[in-house]
Amino acid sequence: MSGQHILVVEDHEPLLTAIRGILEMEDYTVSTAVDGVQALEVMEEIHPDLIVADIMMPRMDGYDLYRAIRAQPEWTAIPFIFLTAKAGKEDILRGKEMGAEDYLTKPFVDPQELTVAIRARLERARAIREATEVEFAQLKQQIINTLGHELRTPLTYVCGYTDLAMADVSSLSPDNLYEFLQGIRQGADRLVRLVEDFLLLVQIDTGRTMEEFDFLTYTRRDLGTIVERVVYQYEAQATSCGMTLEVKTTPDLPPVRLCENFFVNILGRLVDNAIKFSQGKGERVAITVQATDGWVEVTVQDEGVGIPAEEMLHLFERFRQIGREEMEQQGIGLGLAIAQELTRLHGGEITVESKVGEGSTFIIRLPVAEAT
Repeated sequence: MSGQHILVVEDHEPLLTAIRGILEMEDYTVSTAVDGVQALEVMEEIHPDLIVADIMMPRMDGYDLYRAIRAQPEWTAIPFIFLTAKAGKEDILRGKEMGAEDYLTKPFVDPQELTVAIRARLERARAIREATEVEFAQLKQQIINTLGHELRTPLTYVCGYTDLAMADVSSLSPDNLYEFLQGIRQGADRLVRLVEDFLLLVQIDTGRTMEEFDFLTYTRRDLGTIVERVVYQYEAQATSCGMTLEVKTTPDLPPVRLCENFFVNILGRLVDNAIKFSQGKGERVAITVQATDGWVEVTVQDEGVGIPAEEMLHLFERFRQIGREEMEQQGIGLGLAIAQELTRLHGGEITVESKVGEGSTFIIRLPVAEAT
């Protein structure tokens, strides 16, 4: 505990002095303030490990102080304990609903009531911080591994076929040259997809996609036609894999508010995944569109490898790929995360059901638009 810094905010000077003495006896470093305004001034100079603050204070009370602290990203993770003479259930619930870690009533019958609460919250914060650091380290390594693979593989195509062509360009037949150009194009296309996904992710995180969505969204009554057009774009890919795509749309679908560019992106990713994860000839991918209970559902069902139950919770995480060790997926694990974010812009959701060895069913659900 030595060296951990506590900020105590209390307008009653004798109690403030007493709390400081209790905590210093426990080897905490203690800073103090008599109200929320002074506390914020103190925090410009220090970064406490925990804050204990009275609620009823002049100039800025504890609730306003809590909101001001949580509004600063660098202070969001600091544990916060409310300290007050009020013990009403309504006050306690209000503090907990705001997100405070604890709520202590003064005066203390036993000083250990304060020290035990502080020790528990600091330990909890330490555990969360360590878990977060481990998770971040794992994510960082996953990104490094994925990017390393996804950058090297297409570059190998581009550089390899380019070197072959340049080594003996004068003797290459048109067929050989075309083969080399196809290899170069394959690698370049893969790099383009990688860059486009990264750029789209940045646009999502910065709110640019929301602006585009608001500008380009219209109420559409031709969702079935749009779905058929998207699926048609993947028929050649499916045929080359010995698969068939089947589309079934319900007539007279209700209207939905749609940004067509984003919806095409969402559905295309799901159809592409269904083809990739359907290993074997003669399999099919079924795409259906129907209305149900205030929603329009677009279902993409494959007969592929399926998703293990333990991976389902992580399916829409960024840079997460299922079975990369067993399959060449040509992706960085952003496809489903992007699809989910774009679906949420529409006020919708993506759900999934899957069984290993039998296939997966992804459902895009879009809310029915009000008739205009």
